[in-house]
Amino acid sequence: MSFPLLTATAALPAIGAIATAAVPAARRTAAKWLALLFSLGTLVLAAVVFLRFEPGGDRYQLTESRAWIADFGVRYELGVDGIGVALLGLTALLIPFVIVAAWHDADPLETKSTRWRPTQGFFALILMVEAMVILSFVATDVFLFYILFEAMLIPMYFLIGGFGDRAHAGTDESAATQRSYAAVKFLLYNLAGGLIMLAAVIGLYVVAGSFSLSEIAEARANGSLEMATSTERWLFLGFFFAFAVKAPLWPLHTWLPNAMGEATAPVAVLITAIVDKVGTFAMLRFCLGLFPEASEWATPVVITLALISIVYGALLAVGQRDIKRLIAYASISHFGFIILGIFAMTSQGQSGATLYMVNHGISTAALLLVAGFLITRRGSRLIADYGGVQKVAPVLAGTFLIGGLATLSLPGLAPFVSEFLVLVGTFSAYPVAGIIATSGIVLAALYVLVLYQRTMTGPVQESVRSMPDLRARELAVAVPLIAVLIFLGVFPKPLTDVVNPAVEHTMSDVQKKDPQPEVEAAK
Repeated sequence: MSFPLLTATAALPAIGAIATAAVPAARRTAAKWLALLFSLGTLVLAAVVFLRFEPGGDRYQLTESRAWIADFGVRYELGVDGIGVALLGLTALLIPFVIVAAWHDADPLETKSTRWRPTQGFFALILMVEAMVILSFVATDVFLFYILFEAMLIPMYFLIGGFGDRAHAGTDESAATQRSYAAVKFLLYNLAGGLIMLAAVIGLYVVAGSFSLSEIAEARANGSLEMATSTERWLFLGFFFAFAVKAPLWPLHTWLPNAMGEATAPVAVLITAIVDKVGTFAMLRFCLGLFPEASEWATPVVITLALISIVYGALLAVGQRDIKRLIAYASISHFGFIILGIFAMTSQGQSGATLYMVNHGISTAALLLVAGFLITRRGSRLIADYGGVQKVAPVLAGTFLIGGLATLSLPGLAPFVSEFLVLVGTFSAYPVAGIIATSGIVLAALYVLVLYQRTMTGPVQESVRSMPDLRARELAVAVPLIAVLIFLGVFPKPLTDVVNPAVEHTMSDVQKKDPQPEVEAAK
């Protein structure tokens, strides 16, 4: 039996979480280093998965299949396609930076309530989230995916509610109340989506007799699986609702600004750059793969919701006074682009959407983590409390600017390639939707440049006059992320080579072909 590489890649951070949690309370630094080492080991295994994946090979590779709950037809089935391997690599890449950026975020904190922050538990929860997200990207059994989809909410709830942002303008009591509100709202929204999805998962088993993606695809191909149109549409809606909450898609997005605002910057990266990608990934793998007719039926409504997300998120980002909430609303706009690319039903749109998931994760991580360093220095998330930072901390300001420029998809940085592909794919199928979506580009330039102008330029405020520049640990976070943004901006081929064949399979699932340009015959 071949080595279970996918299981090992997911198991390593889970083992690391247990080992980190078991470190004695007095040895906080040892726990941090142990968590970092396990995350780096996971990155090495993810690199092996990426190198062993053959873009022109089978749809699902490095497969594993074992009986799990045999009486109910549930199997432990894993397999990775080009989309999954790209997102697995994103997750493994970002977690070490999240850990290094959060190095002091869970240190003991003496407050009026003498509240103690368990450092070991904080880093163990991060590793547990990594393990569950990686497994969700490679699970090819629908029930196994559902269990992971729901289980990852538990560590995220504690990371948001138990380890909130220290840069809070209110009292300790009000800060704790807002953290609890944000964590509960996150949990309730996602649990509601998950419960609806559970009903759809059970319905799928009743109709198909299996939870295995490969068995369902085989039954559909040989004609032994016949699904009534109304049944398929109801099942699609059950799956899509849960994924739209996780994504987050308007109007199911309202939990995200609260969660990102109250969480620490590294945990906010964990939310929007990693966990939320499970929702958009699942739209490609499960909604389009299992319910092709229903996906086409729902396309006009989904595209409308995606366009609202793009414009609405960008408009609200323009008016924000809180740095992290601004980035949260910008992410809602970006997820609108991702979902628009998926449901444009063109190869360019879906390739762009997949690249957007990866590039948005890296660019948002760069911007949010540098913003977190800035907020930690000043002790405030309010934009009005800053000014003239570039004169006292030029490296911090420069990295913040590059992260912002990546967020607005500047040519030469990675998000430009993905946004361009999404718009091209949308224009070719839905020209009006493509025109509306371009307004998001203009608004992105507005909220990013205004944010930079108000925080980094102008007279130096007295409160930032003694602000130190980025230190070595912080540079170790910011510089590699910026380097990756530049590399993928000028040379996206390593990702496109892996993603494009997987997109072809998805297009085949929904029986779609790219629209051919209309060329007037020469007279």
